[in-house]
Amino acid sequence: MGNGIAQVFAQKGHSVILQDLDEAILDRARKQMERSLSRLIEKETISAADKASTLARIRSVTDVKALAAADFVIEAVVEDAEVKRELFRELDRLCKPETILASNTSSISITRLGAATRRPEKVIGMHFMNPVPLMPLVEVIRGQSTTDQTLRTVVQLARALGKTPVEVNDYPGFVSNRVLMPMINEAIFAVYEGVASAEAVDQVMKLGMNHPMGPLTLADFIGLDVCLAIMNVLQDGFGDPKYRPCPLLKRMVAAGWLGRKTGRGFFTYA
Repeated sequence: MGNGIAQVFAQKGHSVILQDLDEAILDRARKQMERSLSRLIEKETISAADKASTLARIRSVTDVKALAAADFVIEAVVEDAEVKRELFRELDRLCKPETILASNTSSISITRLGAATRRPEKVIGMHFMNPVPLMPLVEVIRGQSTTDQTLRTVVQLARALGKTPVEVNDYPGFVSNRVLMPMINEAIFAVYEGVASAEAVDQVMKLGMNHPMGPLTLADFIGLDVCLAIMNVLQDGFGDPKYRPCPLLKRMVAAGWLGRKTGRGFFTYA
C-alpha cells in the first residue's frame, strides 16, 4: 500500500519521501512501482518520460527523521493499533506543527491515533484501496478531534490525486471493512463447515453475484493476517459475536499461510 500511495502522489507532481525499515523493503517497493508504471505505459496511460519523472520524485530513506521536513504524512504500517500509536507519537515529535498526519488504516480508530499526539485536530484517516494506482476510492475518516479545515484539506488533496473521497465517521472498520470483512469471514466459515470448497465459494460469488474476484481470492490478496486483525478490531470494538473470526482463519494465520505474500493461503501462488 505504501509504495502505491507514493506512486500516486509522485505521478501528480509531488515530491515524496518513502520511508521504511530497511533497504531491502525499499528496493522491493521501487521495483513494484517500476512494474506498475510500466503497465501504465503498456496501456498508453502514461509515457516513458512520465515514468522516469515519477520515479525521480521519490526519495527512499530508512531514517524516520527524514520526515521532519514533510508537509503531509501518510502512515501505512502494519495493522496494529499500538505500533501505529507509537509511530504517531514519533511523527508528532518530528514533524512541523502544521503538518497533517494521516493514516491508511483499514479499521483502527483515528480518534485513538490522534490521542497519541499533541495535534489530534490534524490527525485523519485516508484509507486508500488496493491497488492504489487503479482504485478510485479514498475513505476519509474523521476522528473525534479532527477539524473541518483538516477534513477539507484532505478531501481536496484526494480529488487532486484523481481519487474520489468519501467522508465517513470513526467507527470500527469504517464502512468498507465493516461490510467487506464479515462477508469474507462468512466465506471462510463456509469452507470451515464443509459447505463448499474455496474454489466453489469463489465461483458462486463471481458468477452469481457478479463479483470481479471471489472473497477468498480477495482475502489472499489482502493478506489473511490483515483480515484477522480487522475482524479482531470489529469484535473488540462492537462486542458482538457476529464479528467472531472464523477458527480456520486463525489457524491459517498461525501456520503462516497468509495468502499471496507467502505463496499460500486459500489458494497457492508461484
